[in-house]
Amino acid sequence: MKLPKIIPVFPLSNFIIFPKTTVPLNIFEPRYTEMVNDSMKAEKFIGMVQPKNTINYDNSQSSDLHKVGCLGKITSFKDTDEGRYLIELKGIIRFEIKKEIKTNKKYRECEVNFQNYLHDLEDNKEDLKFSDLEIIFKDLKTLFEKRGFMINWKALEKQSLDETINALAMTSPFSLEEKQVLLETKNLDIRKTKIAEILNTYTYDLFDNTTLQ
Repeated sequence: MKLPKIIPVFPLSNFIIFPKTTVPLNIFEPRYTEMVNDSMKAEKFIGMVQPKNTINYDNSQSSDLHKVGCLGKITSFKDTDEGRYLIELKGIIRFEIKKEIKTNKKYRECEVNFQNYLHDLEDNKEDLKFSDLEIIFKDLKTLFEKRGFMINWKALEKQSLDETINALAMTSPFSLEEKQVLLETKNLDIRKTKIAEILNTYTYDLFDNTTLQ
């Protein structure tokens, strides 16, 4: 796969995608419908990245972006009667932002580097087994259920391990800062460890019925 050096970026608060996961997006703001239009005419790539603060959509003020995001590819596209686009975006590979590019476009573009995350493109299975993760999954399941999250665990177990870990990291009721940490972890083994560390911070809430402040 030929990776682009400059990509359009979608700085969406409270939203993170991981490699090998697919998410639906409802696109309605003019700058981002333009971005999707341009992407569909090219390689269908869009970079998803977390802003460091809330974007003010009423003016052109740009927010700072986290350094690491994930390149996604549009795999499904539907144009609605209301001028909205319903798309599905599949996470391909993480990237580091080198610099933002000045353009006349309504949306933002960045020069990015994929070098530290090329292993995201590999299909090699890391040497981890579900048995290694039983305790983590048990605690995650308890946390999901306590927070009212519904997960089809049987369906997850049919996926590859990296798909499962990334899907759980993305959909978990962790804070966005915690999810950003998970996104930036180098590989699956470290991400598994980080999930366990984060879960430890929820221990009292899970098992002692005390409320986190």
